[in-house]
Amino acid sequence: MRTYEVLFILSPQSTEEETTTLINDFKGVAERNGATLKNEEAWGRRRLAYPIHKFTDGIYHLFVFESDSSLSELDRRMKNVDRVLRHVIVRTDEDHKRADKLAKRNPKKDRARPAAPASAPAAAPAPAPAPAPAPQVEAMPAAEGAEEAPQA
Repeated sequence: MRTYEVLFILSPQSTEEETTTLINDFKGVAERNGATLKNEEAWGRRRLAYPIHKFTDGIYHLFVFESDSSLSELDRRMKNVDRVLRHVIVRTDEDHKRADKLAKRNPKKDRARPAAPASAPAAAPAPAPAPAPAPQVEAMPAAEGAEEAPQA
């Protein structure tokens, strides 16, 4: 079975009755196409990251479905409803499989810290070493008015 997450944002102007009707309609469309609802979360009214159709708020809702077929009919219905500002349908079962596979490949090992020797006294912190002196560069005196002739 495939797992899908469906997140949609409804217009803030929609009433409570419209909101519940749309949510039940979307749920019914998915279930008629063979999907089973695993989880439903109403996130409520939240501020949008950027204005959509001059709205700065929206009503967020999340479904998690399991289905053998795609949710293309639900996607089509959400595109045609004017009250839906944005929606996204994401298949998440592949991510869960990948995470399980990586967890099996690299199990977390119990790492024990080495114990401090019991007989060692607590030492005072050593003073910081003095910075090394910068190397001295001596300038070579230039010959006055004479250039060296190339040696043959």
